[in-house]
Order: sequence, then structure tokens, then C-alpha cells
Amino acid sequence: MEKIKVGVLGATGSVGQRFIQLLENHPYFTVTHLAASEKSAGQTYGDVMKSRWKISSDIPAYAKDIIISLPNPEVTKGVQLVFSGLDASIAGEVETAYAEAGVMVLSNSKNHRMDPNVPILSAEVNAHHLDVLQFQKTKGKIITNSNCTIMGVTISLKPVMDAFGLKSVMLFSMQAISGAGYPGVPTMDILGNVVPYIGGEEDKAEVEPQKCLGTVEGGIIKSADFKISAHCNRVPVFDGHTVCVSVSFDKKPKKEEILKVWADFQGEPQKLGLPFAPNPAILYREENDRPQPRLDLETGRGMTTVVGRLREDPILDWKWVVLSHNTIRGAAGAAILNAELLYQKGFFN
Repeated sequence: MEKIKVGVLGATGSVGQRFIQLLENHPYFTVTHLAASEKSAGQTYGDVMKSRWKISSDIPAYAKDIIISLPNPEVTKGVQLVFSGLDASIAGEVETAYAEAGVMVLSNSKNHRMDPNVPILSAEVNAHHLDVLQFQKTKGKIITNSNCTIMGVTISLKPVMDAFGLKSVMLFSMQAISGAGYPGVPTMDILGNVVPYIGGEEDKAEVEPQKCLGTVEGGIIKSADFKISAHCNRVPVFDGHTVCVSVSFDKKPKKEEILKVWADFQGEPQKLGLPFAPNPAILYREENDRPQPRLDLETGRGMTTVVGRLREDPILDWKWVVLSHNTIRGAAGAAILNAELLYQKGFFN
């Protein structure tokens, strides 16, 4: 099957850079369209990014000579799909314009997440939510990622929800500074410190998992009815969001039952053998002091959800710790995995 031409919106930002890195030599997709602000438009990506590239590997050679344009679907030249890392201040209108032009949009921005017929797609968790795309009125379609904080949390909840039902969830996040984008949090604010507030984060963490784990009814996504309370904190870690989770179940399981459903869990990406699918999707660490960002973040090329410290909760039922790579599993990598799912399901035929 011929490779699909794709674009990256917000290509010079931190999420855009991850897309450029991860899409190098991809078996399904070839990048032909890069878009960014007026400051970068008209220049080659290599020239613009000489002093702005913030990923440890070099700028991929394929991207260096691509001329950056303003976000405009009229100059896409055969592009069927765009990955959006645009800032929320402009993402809503721009992404809608691409969709109206017939381009599939996979967005990391919050703007469309709570639209009733726009999936917050987590490929292992809710592939059936793709059914609502037929009810979007645009020629192209919009699909979003969840907030990066709850990506791994939702993956850890999916198999236990299916097996035992959920009543309530408590989240306490310790979020890496890269989640704030570049240049991120000022040094004097974060070194030796914990910032117990991230604007808008708790609101998203308390509604997006319910939609991700919801059902499709009458052409819209109906959110699951369990309750969530979230505390979100910025900590001096470069990459990797760590979340402490406490859960109350409809039917309290035994520890070995939870470990089994995690170990057995396979979503559509694993069943289809998609290139970015981690295997296993969830890895449980038995050590008392794991997972840790320094030791576990690159598991499954940054795509695996690493879980540990499963133990009984004296107030709810059970509690555990989740680690996920916020710019790979929580952003660019998740969107690419979603696109691979679309590809294998024939959305580009």
C-alpha cells in the first residue's frame, strides 16, 4: 500500500518536534507538509530549527529541506492527514478548516476534545469510538488525544473497569516540566520546588477519562458515570508524568485478579501489530520503588504504560502508581498510533 502524505501543524514546537522525530522512516506515512507561525513561514525547517531543536537526536534529514508554510489546507498538496501540535489559542479554527477541506486531523489540543462526536481516542482503550466519525459534518474528520496526564491512567483503568466496574477514582499527579512546552517553567520556580497548580489541568483530568471510557450511543459519545477527583502538580522532572491512583470498584477484586487483567490486556493496536503499538501495553513492575521516570520512561520506546505499587487502599479499594512518557505516549506517539489504527481500518482507501 502506498504511503500516505501527512503534515505536522505547529511543527516547530515541542510536540511538533516529537512528530518530526517519530515519523522518520515510518512505514505508513511520509511527511510533506509542515506548518508554523509567520515567524517561520517561508523558510526551510532545517534553517529555522538550527537553534530551536530540543530533542537529543539530530533533526531528521528528511525534514530539513521542507519549506514551512502558514497553517493553510489550500497548500497541503495531496496531504490526507495532519498531526496537530498547535497551541489551543489557534487550534480550534485551524483544525476545523483542515477538516472542512477533507483532511483527517489528529489533534493534541484541547479545543475539540469534549465535542460529543469527536473521539478522545486512545487506540488500546476505545477504538470503537471511531464509529462517531460518520456523524461529523465535515468532509475530513477530527480526532483528539487525551490530556497527557491521564493517558496512562486511562489505559491502566480500561481493563479493570471492564472486569470489575468503577465507582470512583482519585488522582494525584506529579507532572514533568516538558509538559509545559518550551521554554516551560522558569528555573527559579521549579528547581527544588513543587508547584501545586497547573492551569486547567485538574478540570481536564476530571472529565476526559470518563469520555475515553464511555460508550457510543445515538451517534455521540456518552461519558462513563464513575466520579473522579484530581490533584495536579508540576515537579522538577524533565520528562515523564507520574500519577498516584486510588480506585473504588463496583466489585472489589483480589490483587492477583487485577494483575492478571493488566497482564492479559491487549487492545486493537496489539492485535493488529501496529508499528507504534507497545507490547505489552501495560507493564507491571514488582519492585517497591518503581516505576521511576529515570528508570522506566523509555519502556516500549516510550509507548508502554508502566504501573507499580499495587496495594489496598484503606479508604477506597486499591491504589497504584502509573508512569507514562508525556511527549511520546501522551502526545505525538499516541497520535501516530491512532493514525496507524485509522490506516489499518481503511480510512484512507
